[in-house]
Amino acid sequence: MENKKALKNFTEAEMKEFMKEIGEKAFRGTQVYSWIYKGAKTFDDMKNIPKSLREKLEEVSYIGNIDIELKLESKDGKTKKYLFLLNDENIIETVMMDYDSRVTVCVSNQVGCRMGCRFCASTMDGLVRNLEPWEILDQIMKIQEDTGKRVSNLVLMGSGEPLDNYDNTKQFLKIVNDENGLNIGYRHITLSTCGIVPKIYELADLEIPINLAISLHSPYDDKRKEIMPVANKYSIKEILDACRYYIKKTNRRVTFEYSLIKGVNDGKKEAEALASLLKGMLCHVNLIPINEVDERDFKKPDKAFIYKFRDYLEERNIPATVRISMGSDISGACGQLRRKHK
Repeated sequence: MENKKALKNFTEAEMKEFMKEIGEKAFRGTQVYSWIYKGAKTFDDMKNIPKSLREKLEEVSYIGNIDIELKLESKDGKTKKYLFLLNDENIIETVMMDYDSRVTVCVSNQVGCRMGCRFCASTMDGLVRNLEPWEILDQIMKIQEDTGKRVSNLVLMGSGEPLDNYDNTKQFLKIVNDENGLNIGYRHITLSTCGIVPKIYELADLEIPINLAISLHSPYDDKRKEIMPVANKYSIKEILDACRYYIKKTNRRVTFEYSLIKGVNDGKKEAEALASLLKGMLCHVNLIPINEVDERDFKKPDKAFIYKFRDYLEERNIPATVRISMGSDISGACGQLRRKHK
């Protein structure tokens, strides 16, 4: 595949430009683009494309396909976890959540992760490599093909840190929103980051109205450093300043993800400090009772503690919800994704 272009890395406009670069008419780009989103796996599937062009495309490009290696379904049938085999034999995991009103897919954007968050299984083997835009995109396409359902919502919350793979993530966001492609609206896309401050500013400057979610997990820098190594580089104040800039540029509410860990960050003192930090900000707190991981000793708080924490925030005008865990019986819930199957 060296030096060949992956066609799923292109928006429709870029596909037309690519056709002109290889000496073809721009309208051929629209035809090829249309075939890709009809599910064409090979150039020979593209019936109205002349044989000479199909042969040329074979020489200079490839469509870009990943394969379903394994699929697991939760007992309630609402969550499916897919293990995808990449062209280099690496495995990634993707989760589909079928709500009554929408279908949400949680995509991975790296093989592994180097952020080292202590409650997360995805980071245990470190980072292997970044995913290309088409490899992120094809997770959605293969799930739509497998289920026959249109994916309406997207979260960049699977394995990997999207802002650590910034250029590929940025291109993926353009492709996935493209009108004649998957056409997933920006307001239906959430990007979750553990807080890479310079990239939050860059993302804000794109002025695309995606939802930003920050993995916060503690209102205290010292405690956050224990849970999340990235906190050694960026303070909570720096992250909140970047979030305020993001809100100003996009007019979108920022979500703060807060994994509740028994005896670590679930007390009244933490709730008070969090409410004080976020006062007056256009934000929402998503409380996530920790999903237990075999190799970690973190435990989920009792239900009473979880709802007491939420109520404390709500009483102080900080909108807060408790995330309903989906797919934990197939290790598909938040923090449980890993490259377990080889």
